[in-house]
Amino acid sequence: MAPSVASGGIAIGLNKGHVVTKRMPAKRPIAMRGKGQKRTLFVRKLIREVVGFAPYEKRITELLKVGKDKRALKVAKRKLGSHLRAKKKREEMSTVLRKMRYLCIFLSSHCIFSSQFL
Repeated sequence: MAPSVASGGIAIGLNKGHVVTKRMPAKRPIAMRGKGQKRTLFVRKLIREVVGFAPYEKRITELLKVGKDKRALKVAKRKLGSHLRAKKKREEMSTVLRKMRYLCIFLSSHCIFSSQFL
């Protein structure tokens, strides 16, 4: 299908056709699927902060620390039941590890009570 060209209001030629104003369709709910509501995301974050990680999640993080990504995926798959969910969980745990490492480095370099003051 050829790319659409704006109509010029003439009867013949490449730019033929009646001049109309394009309507922008409203955003359908399916387009926003998976985004998550602000309140729900806040509650989940708060629960994670208070409760911490499940034992299998701790095991996955330990496996990721030593570089056993495939084994971490297998553990997650066995616990969660689906390959897609397992991949998502492994990615989530690696993100958590990355953030923890960054926070550790940030605190050690910007902390008032670093080793030079002790």
